[in-house]
Amino acid sequence: MIINSPVLQALKDPVCGMAVTDQSPNVFNYKGKPVYFCSASCRAKFVGDPAKYSDKNSSSDSKVLETKSTLSEPIPTGTIYTCPMHPEVRQDQAGDCPKCGMALEPEMPILDDAESPELHDFKRRFIWTLPLTIIVTFLAMLGHRLQWFEMTTQSWIELVLTLPIVLWAGWPFFERGIQSVINRSPNMWTLIGLGTAAAFIYSVVATVAPNVFPASFMAMGRVSVYFEAAAVIISLTLLGQILELKARSQTSAAIKSLLGLSPKTARRINADGVEEDVPLTHVHVGDMLRIRPGEKIPVDGVVTEGGSAVDESMLTGEPMPVTKGVGDKLIGATLNTNGALIMRSEKVGSQTVLASIVQMVIQAQRSKAPMQRMADQVAGYFVVTVVAIALLTFVVWGLFGPEPSWVYGLINAVAVLIIACPCALGLATPMSIMVATGKAATQGVLFRDAAAIENFRKVDTLIVDKTGTLTEGKPRFNQALALSGYTEDEVLGLAASLDQGSEHPLADAIVKAAREKGLVIDKVEDFESSTGIGVRGRVNGKQLALGNTALMTQLNVHIESLKVQAEELRATGASVMYLAVDGQLAGLLSVSDPIKESTAEALATLQSSGMRVIMATGDGLMTAKSVASKLGIDEVYGEVKPADKLALVDKLQREGRIVAMAGDGINDAPALAKADVGVAMGTGTDVAMNSAQVTLVKGDLRGIAQARAISEQTIANMKQNLGFAFVYNALGVPLAAGVLYPFTGWLLSPMIAALAMSLSSVSVITNALRLRNSHT
Repeated sequence: MIINSPVLQALKDPVCGMAVTDQSPNVFNYKGKPVYFCSASCRAKFVGDPAKYSDKNSSSDSKVLETKSTLSEPIPTGTIYTCPMHPEVRQDQAGDCPKCGMALEPEMPILDDAESPELHDFKRRFIWTLPLTIIVTFLAMLGHRLQWFEMTTQSWIELVLTLPIVLWAGWPFFERGIQSVINRSPNMWTLIGLGTAAAFIYSVVATVAPNVFPASFMAMGRVSVYFEAAAVIISLTLLGQILELKARSQTSAAIKSLLGLSPKTARRINADGVEEDVPLTHVHVGDMLRIRPGEKIPVDGVVTEGGSAVDESMLTGEPMPVTKGVGDKLIGATLNTNGALIMRSEKVGSQTVLASIVQMVIQAQRSKAPMQRMADQVAGYFVVTVVAIALLTFVVWGLFGPEPSWVYGLINAVAVLIIACPCALGLATPMSIMVATGKAATQGVLFRDAAAIENFRKVDTLIVDKTGTLTEGKPRFNQALALSGYTEDEVLGLAASLDQGSEHPLADAIVKAAREKGLVIDKVEDFESSTGIGVRGRVNGKQLALGNTALMTQLNVHIESLKVQAEELRATGASVMYLAVDGQLAGLLSVSDPIKESTAEALATLQSSGMRVIMATGDGLMTAKSVASKLGIDEVYGEVKPADKLALVDKLQREGRIVAMAGDGINDAPALAKADVGVAMGTGTDVAMNSAQVTLVKGDLRGIAQARAISEQTIANMKQNLGFAFVYNALGVPLAAGVLYPFTGWLLSPMIAALAMSLSSVSVITNALRLRNSHT
């Protein structure tokens, strides 16, 4: 198979232009050279007129030998780059963030083990200049004792050794600092650039023109210089950036693991019965695919032949394999365990469940939490404040400090500039969000944005739909009751004819039952769906209506003759729909939907945590109460329309409740959008998922408890990060300014300040990474 080849030769199909490899079974020798194709049909076209295609696109020109071990995965054309700290910054090429100077990274992580270009560049600069930094620091600390050179000569030696450190290794920092001024967005690099430049320029002047300084600046036979401060600051900042970039790369590990789930090839069954392994990008909707035991499902689709147990844990978090047979849905990237399957592809590329999950996680990771607004406001004034404090430090020390007072003033001002780190403040919440959303996705919980994570822990009221949320959403037809003039089969047949245009699970159960009985399903005309209450249409010239009591009342259809039977059926938990023909009641149909095995446990967990649970369903009140009594739900609303669910959410919010709405249907969409947090079942409709802030991939309400736990842990982590950043700067800046000197004699070296600054960002990211190992 292609995926087992250690070295793949990347070629281009001369007919369609698609990428192929030299492992493709579709090959044709032309002019003594093999030509490879993506499919048998492309090969046949080439064989029919090879000159037409060989002149257009010679295979010899398209060969590119590439191995994964030697070349990193190329970044796709059209990749969007964004800033981890400022997700609103987006551009179509790599570069630095104009707001914070941080290197932009691909919005969609690249599935590649190679380190980022920025990390590689910083490591190179750090490694090549570290020996120079060590020598300069050694001379500065011990040169006057060893007396290898005259001190003025030593200053020149330190200058020569420091030049490549400052002008080459530190050049990216100065570039970012200058850009921060040009863009009027002062940031960490503004402070580092100012501090390092001040120490270096002062030392250069002191070496080249020592006579411009007063005698008080002399120490040990020369004007005091601080080349070692500039060198060490740059080396330690480089080290800090290396550690930070490595830690940041781990925050996208969850996304990369999701991207890595998808297989690279699929085994396609062509129309002539010939099977071939093709790249996943060559699979189209409607293709028939074979999945052998132990292989991954390539794309989303439906089983057409065979049966097996499929492990869906990688996407849904469900540990037990799910039995699949003919007609059952398959999710791409899940694992076929022990049986052989043939499937028809229905969703490929960006339309698959896996692609949707990845996009939703990326969207959440790049959004800003409300809590970050405070940090952003503080950071906006932070750098200006720090520069003002540094100037004040320089002046106060120069005027009132001990001799050489202005030297002390310069060094302490540099220490103030270097120790302040707005980067730690800016990274405090985005790093927590990135790690939390990635972890949640691996457990089958998808957050749409950071606000959903922050708000979920506040939820105190949960409104749940019944069908597909509390129940399996796979109703089974029970029975039909007919009034005089109709038979039960006629009632079922008419209902099925009308329901074939409906998307509701109850309608699907009725249509299935009619087909199993071999009943004729006629064409429906003027079909109209009244979401939440029923459907209407014309079949064979008869005006039909099928729905609950609310629809019958709306149409003035009298249902008293079957009311007793309906109530008895509802008492068992069945859903009842009335059928009216030309404005007259003709019968009713009963459909039951079993409660999910996990529902009772999930609701018990939520109620024990103090959450108020309310059921709101379009089904009859008796049916709703029957299901609610089995699940311990005290508040029940039956036969509610979408507008009624929306009004219920609004009413509870006006009472001061923080409301979550869980549902899976189109009729739930308005309430999902209105709720403080909308929770959609991944087994439901796309409309519901698009309206919700949270999606439970496997449709299991236990995911709500998981989502709440993740929310609580994430907010706690964010508060820890913000608290650390505030405390660090609140203590570090005064200490660097020398506030404690009159009492303790303590001063903070700029070199120690640089180390503390570098480690502050790393500590914030490391703390965020702890979320990966927290229990939910």
